[in-house]
Amino acid sequence: MQGTVSKCVETLSSMNKQFKNIQNHGEHPLKSRDTELYQQEYIQSFVEKWDELIDWDARADSEGQFFIDILKARDKQKVLDVATGTGFHSVQLLNAGFEVTSADGNAAMLTKAFENARTKNLMLHTVQADWRWLNKDVNGKFDAIICLGNSFTHLHDEMDRRRALAEFYAALKWDGILIIDQRNYDAILDHGFSSKHKYYYCGDQVTAEPEHVDDGLARFRYAFPDGSEYHLNMFPLRKSYTRKLMKEVGFQRVKTFGDFQETYEEKNPDFFIHVAEKKHTNA
Repeated sequence: MQGTVSKCVETLSSMNKQFKNIQNHGEHPLKSRDTELYQQEYIQSFVEKWDELIDWDARADSEGQFFIDILKARDKQKVLDVATGTGFHSVQLLNAGFEVTSADGNAAMLTKAFENARTKNLMLHTVQADWRWLNKDVNGKFDAIICLGNSFTHLHDEMDRRRALAEFYAALKWDGILIIDQRNYDAILDHGFSSKHKYYYCGDQVTAEPEHVDDGLARFRYAFPDGSEYHLNMFPLRKSYTRKLMKEVGFQRVKTFGDFQETYEEKNPDFFIHVAEKKHTNA
C-alpha cells in the first residue's frame, strides 16, 4: 500500500512539473488577452531558452553604451530595472558601476537572472513585483527606471498600463527618468512584419515572428533549433499612444529613439526607445 501511494505521489509530481513546462493560452489562444497571461507564458523551459534568443554578447555589441551613456549624461546612479528578465541589463549596469535593483513579476525569470549574475561574480538585489502595485514591494526612490525587452507590451488592459506608469512615476525621484522600449508595432500593423534581427533578439538560430496581428493582439511564435516552440500574446503598442500615456501620467518630456538612433524613418526601426523625464522644466 505504501509503495502504491509513493508511486502515485511521484507520478503526480512528475505531471505537475510537466504541466509547469506547458504554456496555457486556453482553447482559443487569440482570445487570450489578459495582463496576468505572462505568468503562464514564461514557463521554466521557455525561461531556460530565453538567452538563446537574446545572445548576450551580440546584444551587448549592438547596444554598445547606449543606456549607460543616457544615464551617465543625466547623472543617474540609482536604477530600478523593472523588467529584469534573465538579467542582461541589470548585469550590464552593475558592471558599469550603477546601483541596481532588479525586479520582475515572474519568479522563474528572477531566479535565472540571479544565476546568470552569479556566473559573472555579481550579486543581484532582486525583488518580485507586479508593476501595478510596484511601490508595495519596492522601497525607496530611484534616479531612473528601465523597462526594456518589449516588456510593457504584456499589459493588455489600458488601465493596467496607466496604473503601471503611475507606479513608475511615483517610484522616481523628482528629477528621475523612465526608459521604456517597444517593438515598432506601427510598422507591423501598417506594413507587415520584417526584422533585421540585429539589435534586440540577436540569436541567429532562433525564429521570432508574429503568427497573428490585429489592433489588440500581436501573437509571436518563438522557434528554437531543437524543435521547441513557444508563444507570447502581446498588446501592439503604437508609438504615439505610448508617448501620450507617458505624458498623461505626468512625464514632462519624452524623447524617442529608433534602434538607438535619434533620427530615423518611422517604418525602419525594429524597436523604439522612449526616454521620459519627470522633471518640470521652464519652456
